[in-house]
Amino acid sequence: MNILILNGSPRPTGNTIRMAEAFRTGAESAGHHVRLISVCRLDIHDCRACEACHASADGRCFQHDGMDVIYSLLGETDMLVLASPIYYHGFSGHLKCVIDRFYAALYPKERKPARLTRAALLLASGAPDVYDGARFSYEGDFLGYLDLENLGVFTCAGDRVSPEQLHELRLFGAALPQ
Repeated sequence: MNILILNGSPRPTGNTIRMAEAFRTGAESAGHHVRLISVCRLDIHDCRACEACHASADGRCFQHDGMDVIYSLLGETDMLVLASPIYYHGFSGHLKCVIDRFYAALYPKERKPARLTRAALLLASGAPDVYDGARFSYEGDFLGYLDLENLGVFTCAGDRVSPEQLHELRLFGAALPQ
């Protein structure tokens, strides 16, 4: 299975990337191909809501920036993993910008790449009980609208993701169906 992880954290050694790397290690050990993209390192502009993508024959966004890297991978992606720190009860701004730009490639849902059928969510925060906004977006924008199967939601609250949580993520990745 081809898995695309979109890491929305600007911290190169924070909890979010540690969670994503643990999942990646497990998935790769089971023979899955995993691409991890740190969206904060790409120059991705905001959606302009211009509808040019829906007016064009190929459905492409008129902006050519770091999002082109993600668009090029979506057609071969079987599973999408969103990984984000929680900022004000939602995804990080960088990841939210990417999600908004999915509009060109995934909306209407008939444009969704046929292989993309599964999703998972990794969230890190400084406190528990702050995940509702991100879960709402994930469940509505991804699972519901795009008819994706939810393979799991994993959270980490506190200063440091625990060894037990990282082990759980490695096991989750290793147990994914082909």
